Amino acid sequence: MLTPTGELVADVRARGGAACAFNVITVEHAEAIVTGAEAAGCPVILQISENAVRFHHGRLAPIAAAARAVAVAAGVPVALHLDHIESAELLEQAAPNGFGSVMFDASRLPYEANVVATARAAAACHAAGLWVESELGEVGGKDGAHAPGVRTDPAEAAAFVAATGVDALAAAVGSSHAMRERTARLDQDLIVRLREAVGVPLVLHGSSGVPDAELVAAVRAGMVKINIGTALNNAFTGAVRATLDDRPDLIDPRRYLTPARAAMATTVTAALRLLTPVLYPE
Repeated sequence: MLTPTGELVADVRARGGAACAFNVITVEHAEAIVTGAEAAGCPVILQISENAVRFHHGRLAPIAAAARAVAVAAGVPVALHLDHIESAELLEQAAPNGFGSVMFDASRLPYEANVVATARAAAACHAAGLWVESELGEVGGKDGAHAPGVRTDPAEAAAFVAATGVDALAAAVGSSHAMRERTARLDQDLIVRLREAVGVPLVLHGSSGVPDAELVAAVRAGMVKINIGTALNNAFTGAVRATLDDRPDLIDPRRYLTPARAAMATTVTAALRLLTPVLYPE
């Protein structure tokens, strides 16, 4: 069932868990994520990034319509989230395409410029009924994001949230996007200080590179939304590669996309059982 992101996050937060958000690139991703969520009996967030839209020839509507249809048919609450959006034009397309939330990303800008751009985006999104996430600090590539200088400062984060009016904050606490190995170590003390400072849900980007124990500790420390992308792609590609290695004669994509979709669903179920309370027991 399609559910507003803010409601889904608030409900899971009240139950002491974290809302997991998984990146959608293809229709198979959306189907796998919802299948995995249904198996776990947990709500889930489907998120489509600006990079994914670019992959679809810059057209949001087709992949958004597919994800929305999968969400509507789901047996658990499913929210739609537009992730890492820098384009003002794309931001305006969120509400008309059924999204309940947007992550507006001006984190590459200097602090003052980030505040101005984010406050403007948040006001426009709130007027359209959207829940708004933004980022302070840099959750970038592996090397940069592990350097001390890119961590989010709690005092600056509190000022940023107050000045922009965002509903959630993605913070740099030691994770990195696109990590293939789960070797990241999070600054758990910083997460606690950020939680106490900002008052809005904290979001962890780059979670695929974080070990299970670190993720559980991060949720206990104050992370409320956990973003997962690379782990799905690892499962998808690994299954496709194994199938084609075993059957090099295959040409029907259904034959290798079926195990790929199943592998992603298994990954989703494991993450949800680890981090999200079971709301709909089997």
